[in-house]
Amino acid sequence: MTDQPHRPAPAPGAPELFTWEFAGDPYPAYAWLREHAPVHRTRLPSGVEAWLVTRYADAKQTLADNRLSKNPAHHAEPAHAKGRTGIPGERKAELMTHLLNIDPPDHTRLRRLVSKAFTPRRVAAFVPRVQELTDHLIDGFAGKGEADLIHEFAFPLPIYAICDLLGVPREDQDDFRDWAGMMIRHQGGPRGGVARSVKKMRGYLADLIHRKREALPDAPAPDEDLLSGLIRASDHGEHLTENEAAAMAFILLFAGFETTVNLIGNGTYALLTHPAQRARLQESLAAHDTALLETGVEELLRYDGPVELATWRFATEPLTIGGQDIAAGDPVLVVLAAADRDPERFADPDVLDLGRRDNQHLGYGHGIHYCLGAPLARLEGQTALATLLTRLPDLRLAADPAELRWRGGLIMRGLRTLPVEFTPVGGNRSAPQT
Repeated sequence: MTDQPHRPAPAPGAPELFTWEFAGDPYPAYAWLREHAPVHRTRLPSGVEAWLVTRYADAKQTLADNRLSKNPAHHAEPAHAKGRTGIPGERKAELMTHLLNIDPPDHTRLRRLVSKAFTPRRVAAFVPRVQELTDHLIDGFAGKGEADLIHEFAFPLPIYAICDLLGVPREDQDDFRDWAGMMIRHQGGPRGGVARSVKKMRGYLADLIHRKREALPDAPAPDEDLLSGLIRASDHGEHLTENEAAAMAFILLFAGFETTVNLIGNGTYALLTHPAQRARLQESLAAHDTALLETGVEELLRYDGPVELATWRFATEPLTIGGQDIAAGDPVLVVLAAADRDPERFADPDVLDLGRRDNQHLGYGHGIHYCLGAPLARLEGQTALATLLTRLPDLRLAADPAELRWRGGLIMRGLRTLPVEFTPVGGNRSAPQT
């Protein structure tokens, strides 16, 4: 019988985590952990035990530590528990070979290949389409004087945008919206619904990639879609396999849409509950100055960002984080939301300041796993917020903030609904097909 590693007792006085009350405002609990138990072992709602890293310096070190693997095979718990440490359904759907689940050298190879397709130039060329989609969605509710900004705006915008970027035909995009809706509801849908949606999405992507590969022209067109770019990308003659391309397209969809839904939703909510900062941004936009919009989106990412905890890491050997010994095989979760409000790193961290300059937040991670889609998310966030505040200048909450509910879930942080009111405005700006 082997000796079991010593498990420290919970810190005395530790706040209760992962309740519905905690979801509404986790920041006081995270402040307590930063001060009293900055590397804290807890039992997650799934039953898996993991370490939470809450201080900025420790978080940044942990995100870049190559002794922490992204591969769930390094998890010390039995195989059945490993299914509770990733995206529901990805294992059964054979979607594990994406950038969030692998380490160098495989990660280096895949990221290099994907980067050849997902270029800044491709994102920059997408600016007009993002603006067109944004205006079209606002047209859909501008005349009503009220809307749920999550379901009518923040959710469909990134879904249609990423589908367009990938090259999903317009007639199939509503299917993706349905599948994504099931995935984003997490606990709110029917039992097994997320896994079924993942399986359907994977099957569709595999078929679409196969069809695109068969029809791929010798030379790329100027407006070639991202999936075709993934298929075409090569490094010293090495290409992505169809399974790898499907897994990469899936994670771009999964990570690319929900983070942006939450960026737009959380960001709008923060602006509506901080009227002086919102007025400051509206004045800047009216003067056609985008500098405050750019720093403002970075501040919204820091203040109440879309990703609460970084995705899973597993210790491949015994190590120490923030003075705490971690056993080989233990899961480690970096709490980005806590690190980004660390007073040791940010002045007045609980204050929303859209003009904040020294703002090296961890909202999109750090190190080799820094979010590949961050430029696209920033584009969508800036476009969505600027257009909302310009076209609906008297936008206001239509509910008591205490009545709003946040979605349950471990990694992401986002509102279920965001009801708003405004003076109705008429006239359609555009009517693109979605």
